[in-house]
Amino acid sequence: MRHRLAVIKNFYGAAPLHLLALAVCFALAGYATSQTLSAPHWPWIFVWFAGAVIGHDLVAFPLYALADRSLVRALRALHRSPAPTPPLVSAVNHVRLPALGAGLLLLLFLPVIIQRGRPSYTDATGRTQQDYLGHWWLVTAILFAVSAVVYALRLGRALHHRRAPGDDPTPL
Repeated sequence: MRHRLAVIKNFYGAAPLHLLALAVCFALAGYATSQTLSAPHWPWIFVWFAGAVIGHDLVAFPLYALADRSLVRALRALHRSPAPTPPLVSAVNHVRLPALGAGLLLLLFLPVIIQRGRPSYTDATGRTQQDYLGHWWLVTAILFAVSAVVYALRLGRALHHRRAPGDDPTPL
């Protein structure tokens, strides 16, 4: 059995489970395409998809790549010290993750946050869109606060485990 798996891996270049996952993804994409093409408004779906791809690749990706590069440089500049030692715990991912969460939530709920389609929303749900901006700010603050607490805990643990030169870790 191992020999067969090795032959498949050598021929395909990855594990057989990867091939199975890829086949399932292609089957799902084929099903979604067949359902989309049977809809009467499929050209508009294609236009929206093409616009989303162009909007992401030409506008959004360069913006968040620039923001990420600026974050990394700013954190490096803050950490500059006379001795070129790396930080005990990198803060980059503790900023990236809550920023990503806040950005995705903003993208997902932007129409309600900016109160687009207010009459339709009120008719469908019986609620107003008043609180969405405040809730988004609150969730963003919580994401950054939790990330700051996790960073502080990791930094405290790293400082606790760091030994001074000459300390003997073995008990007497």
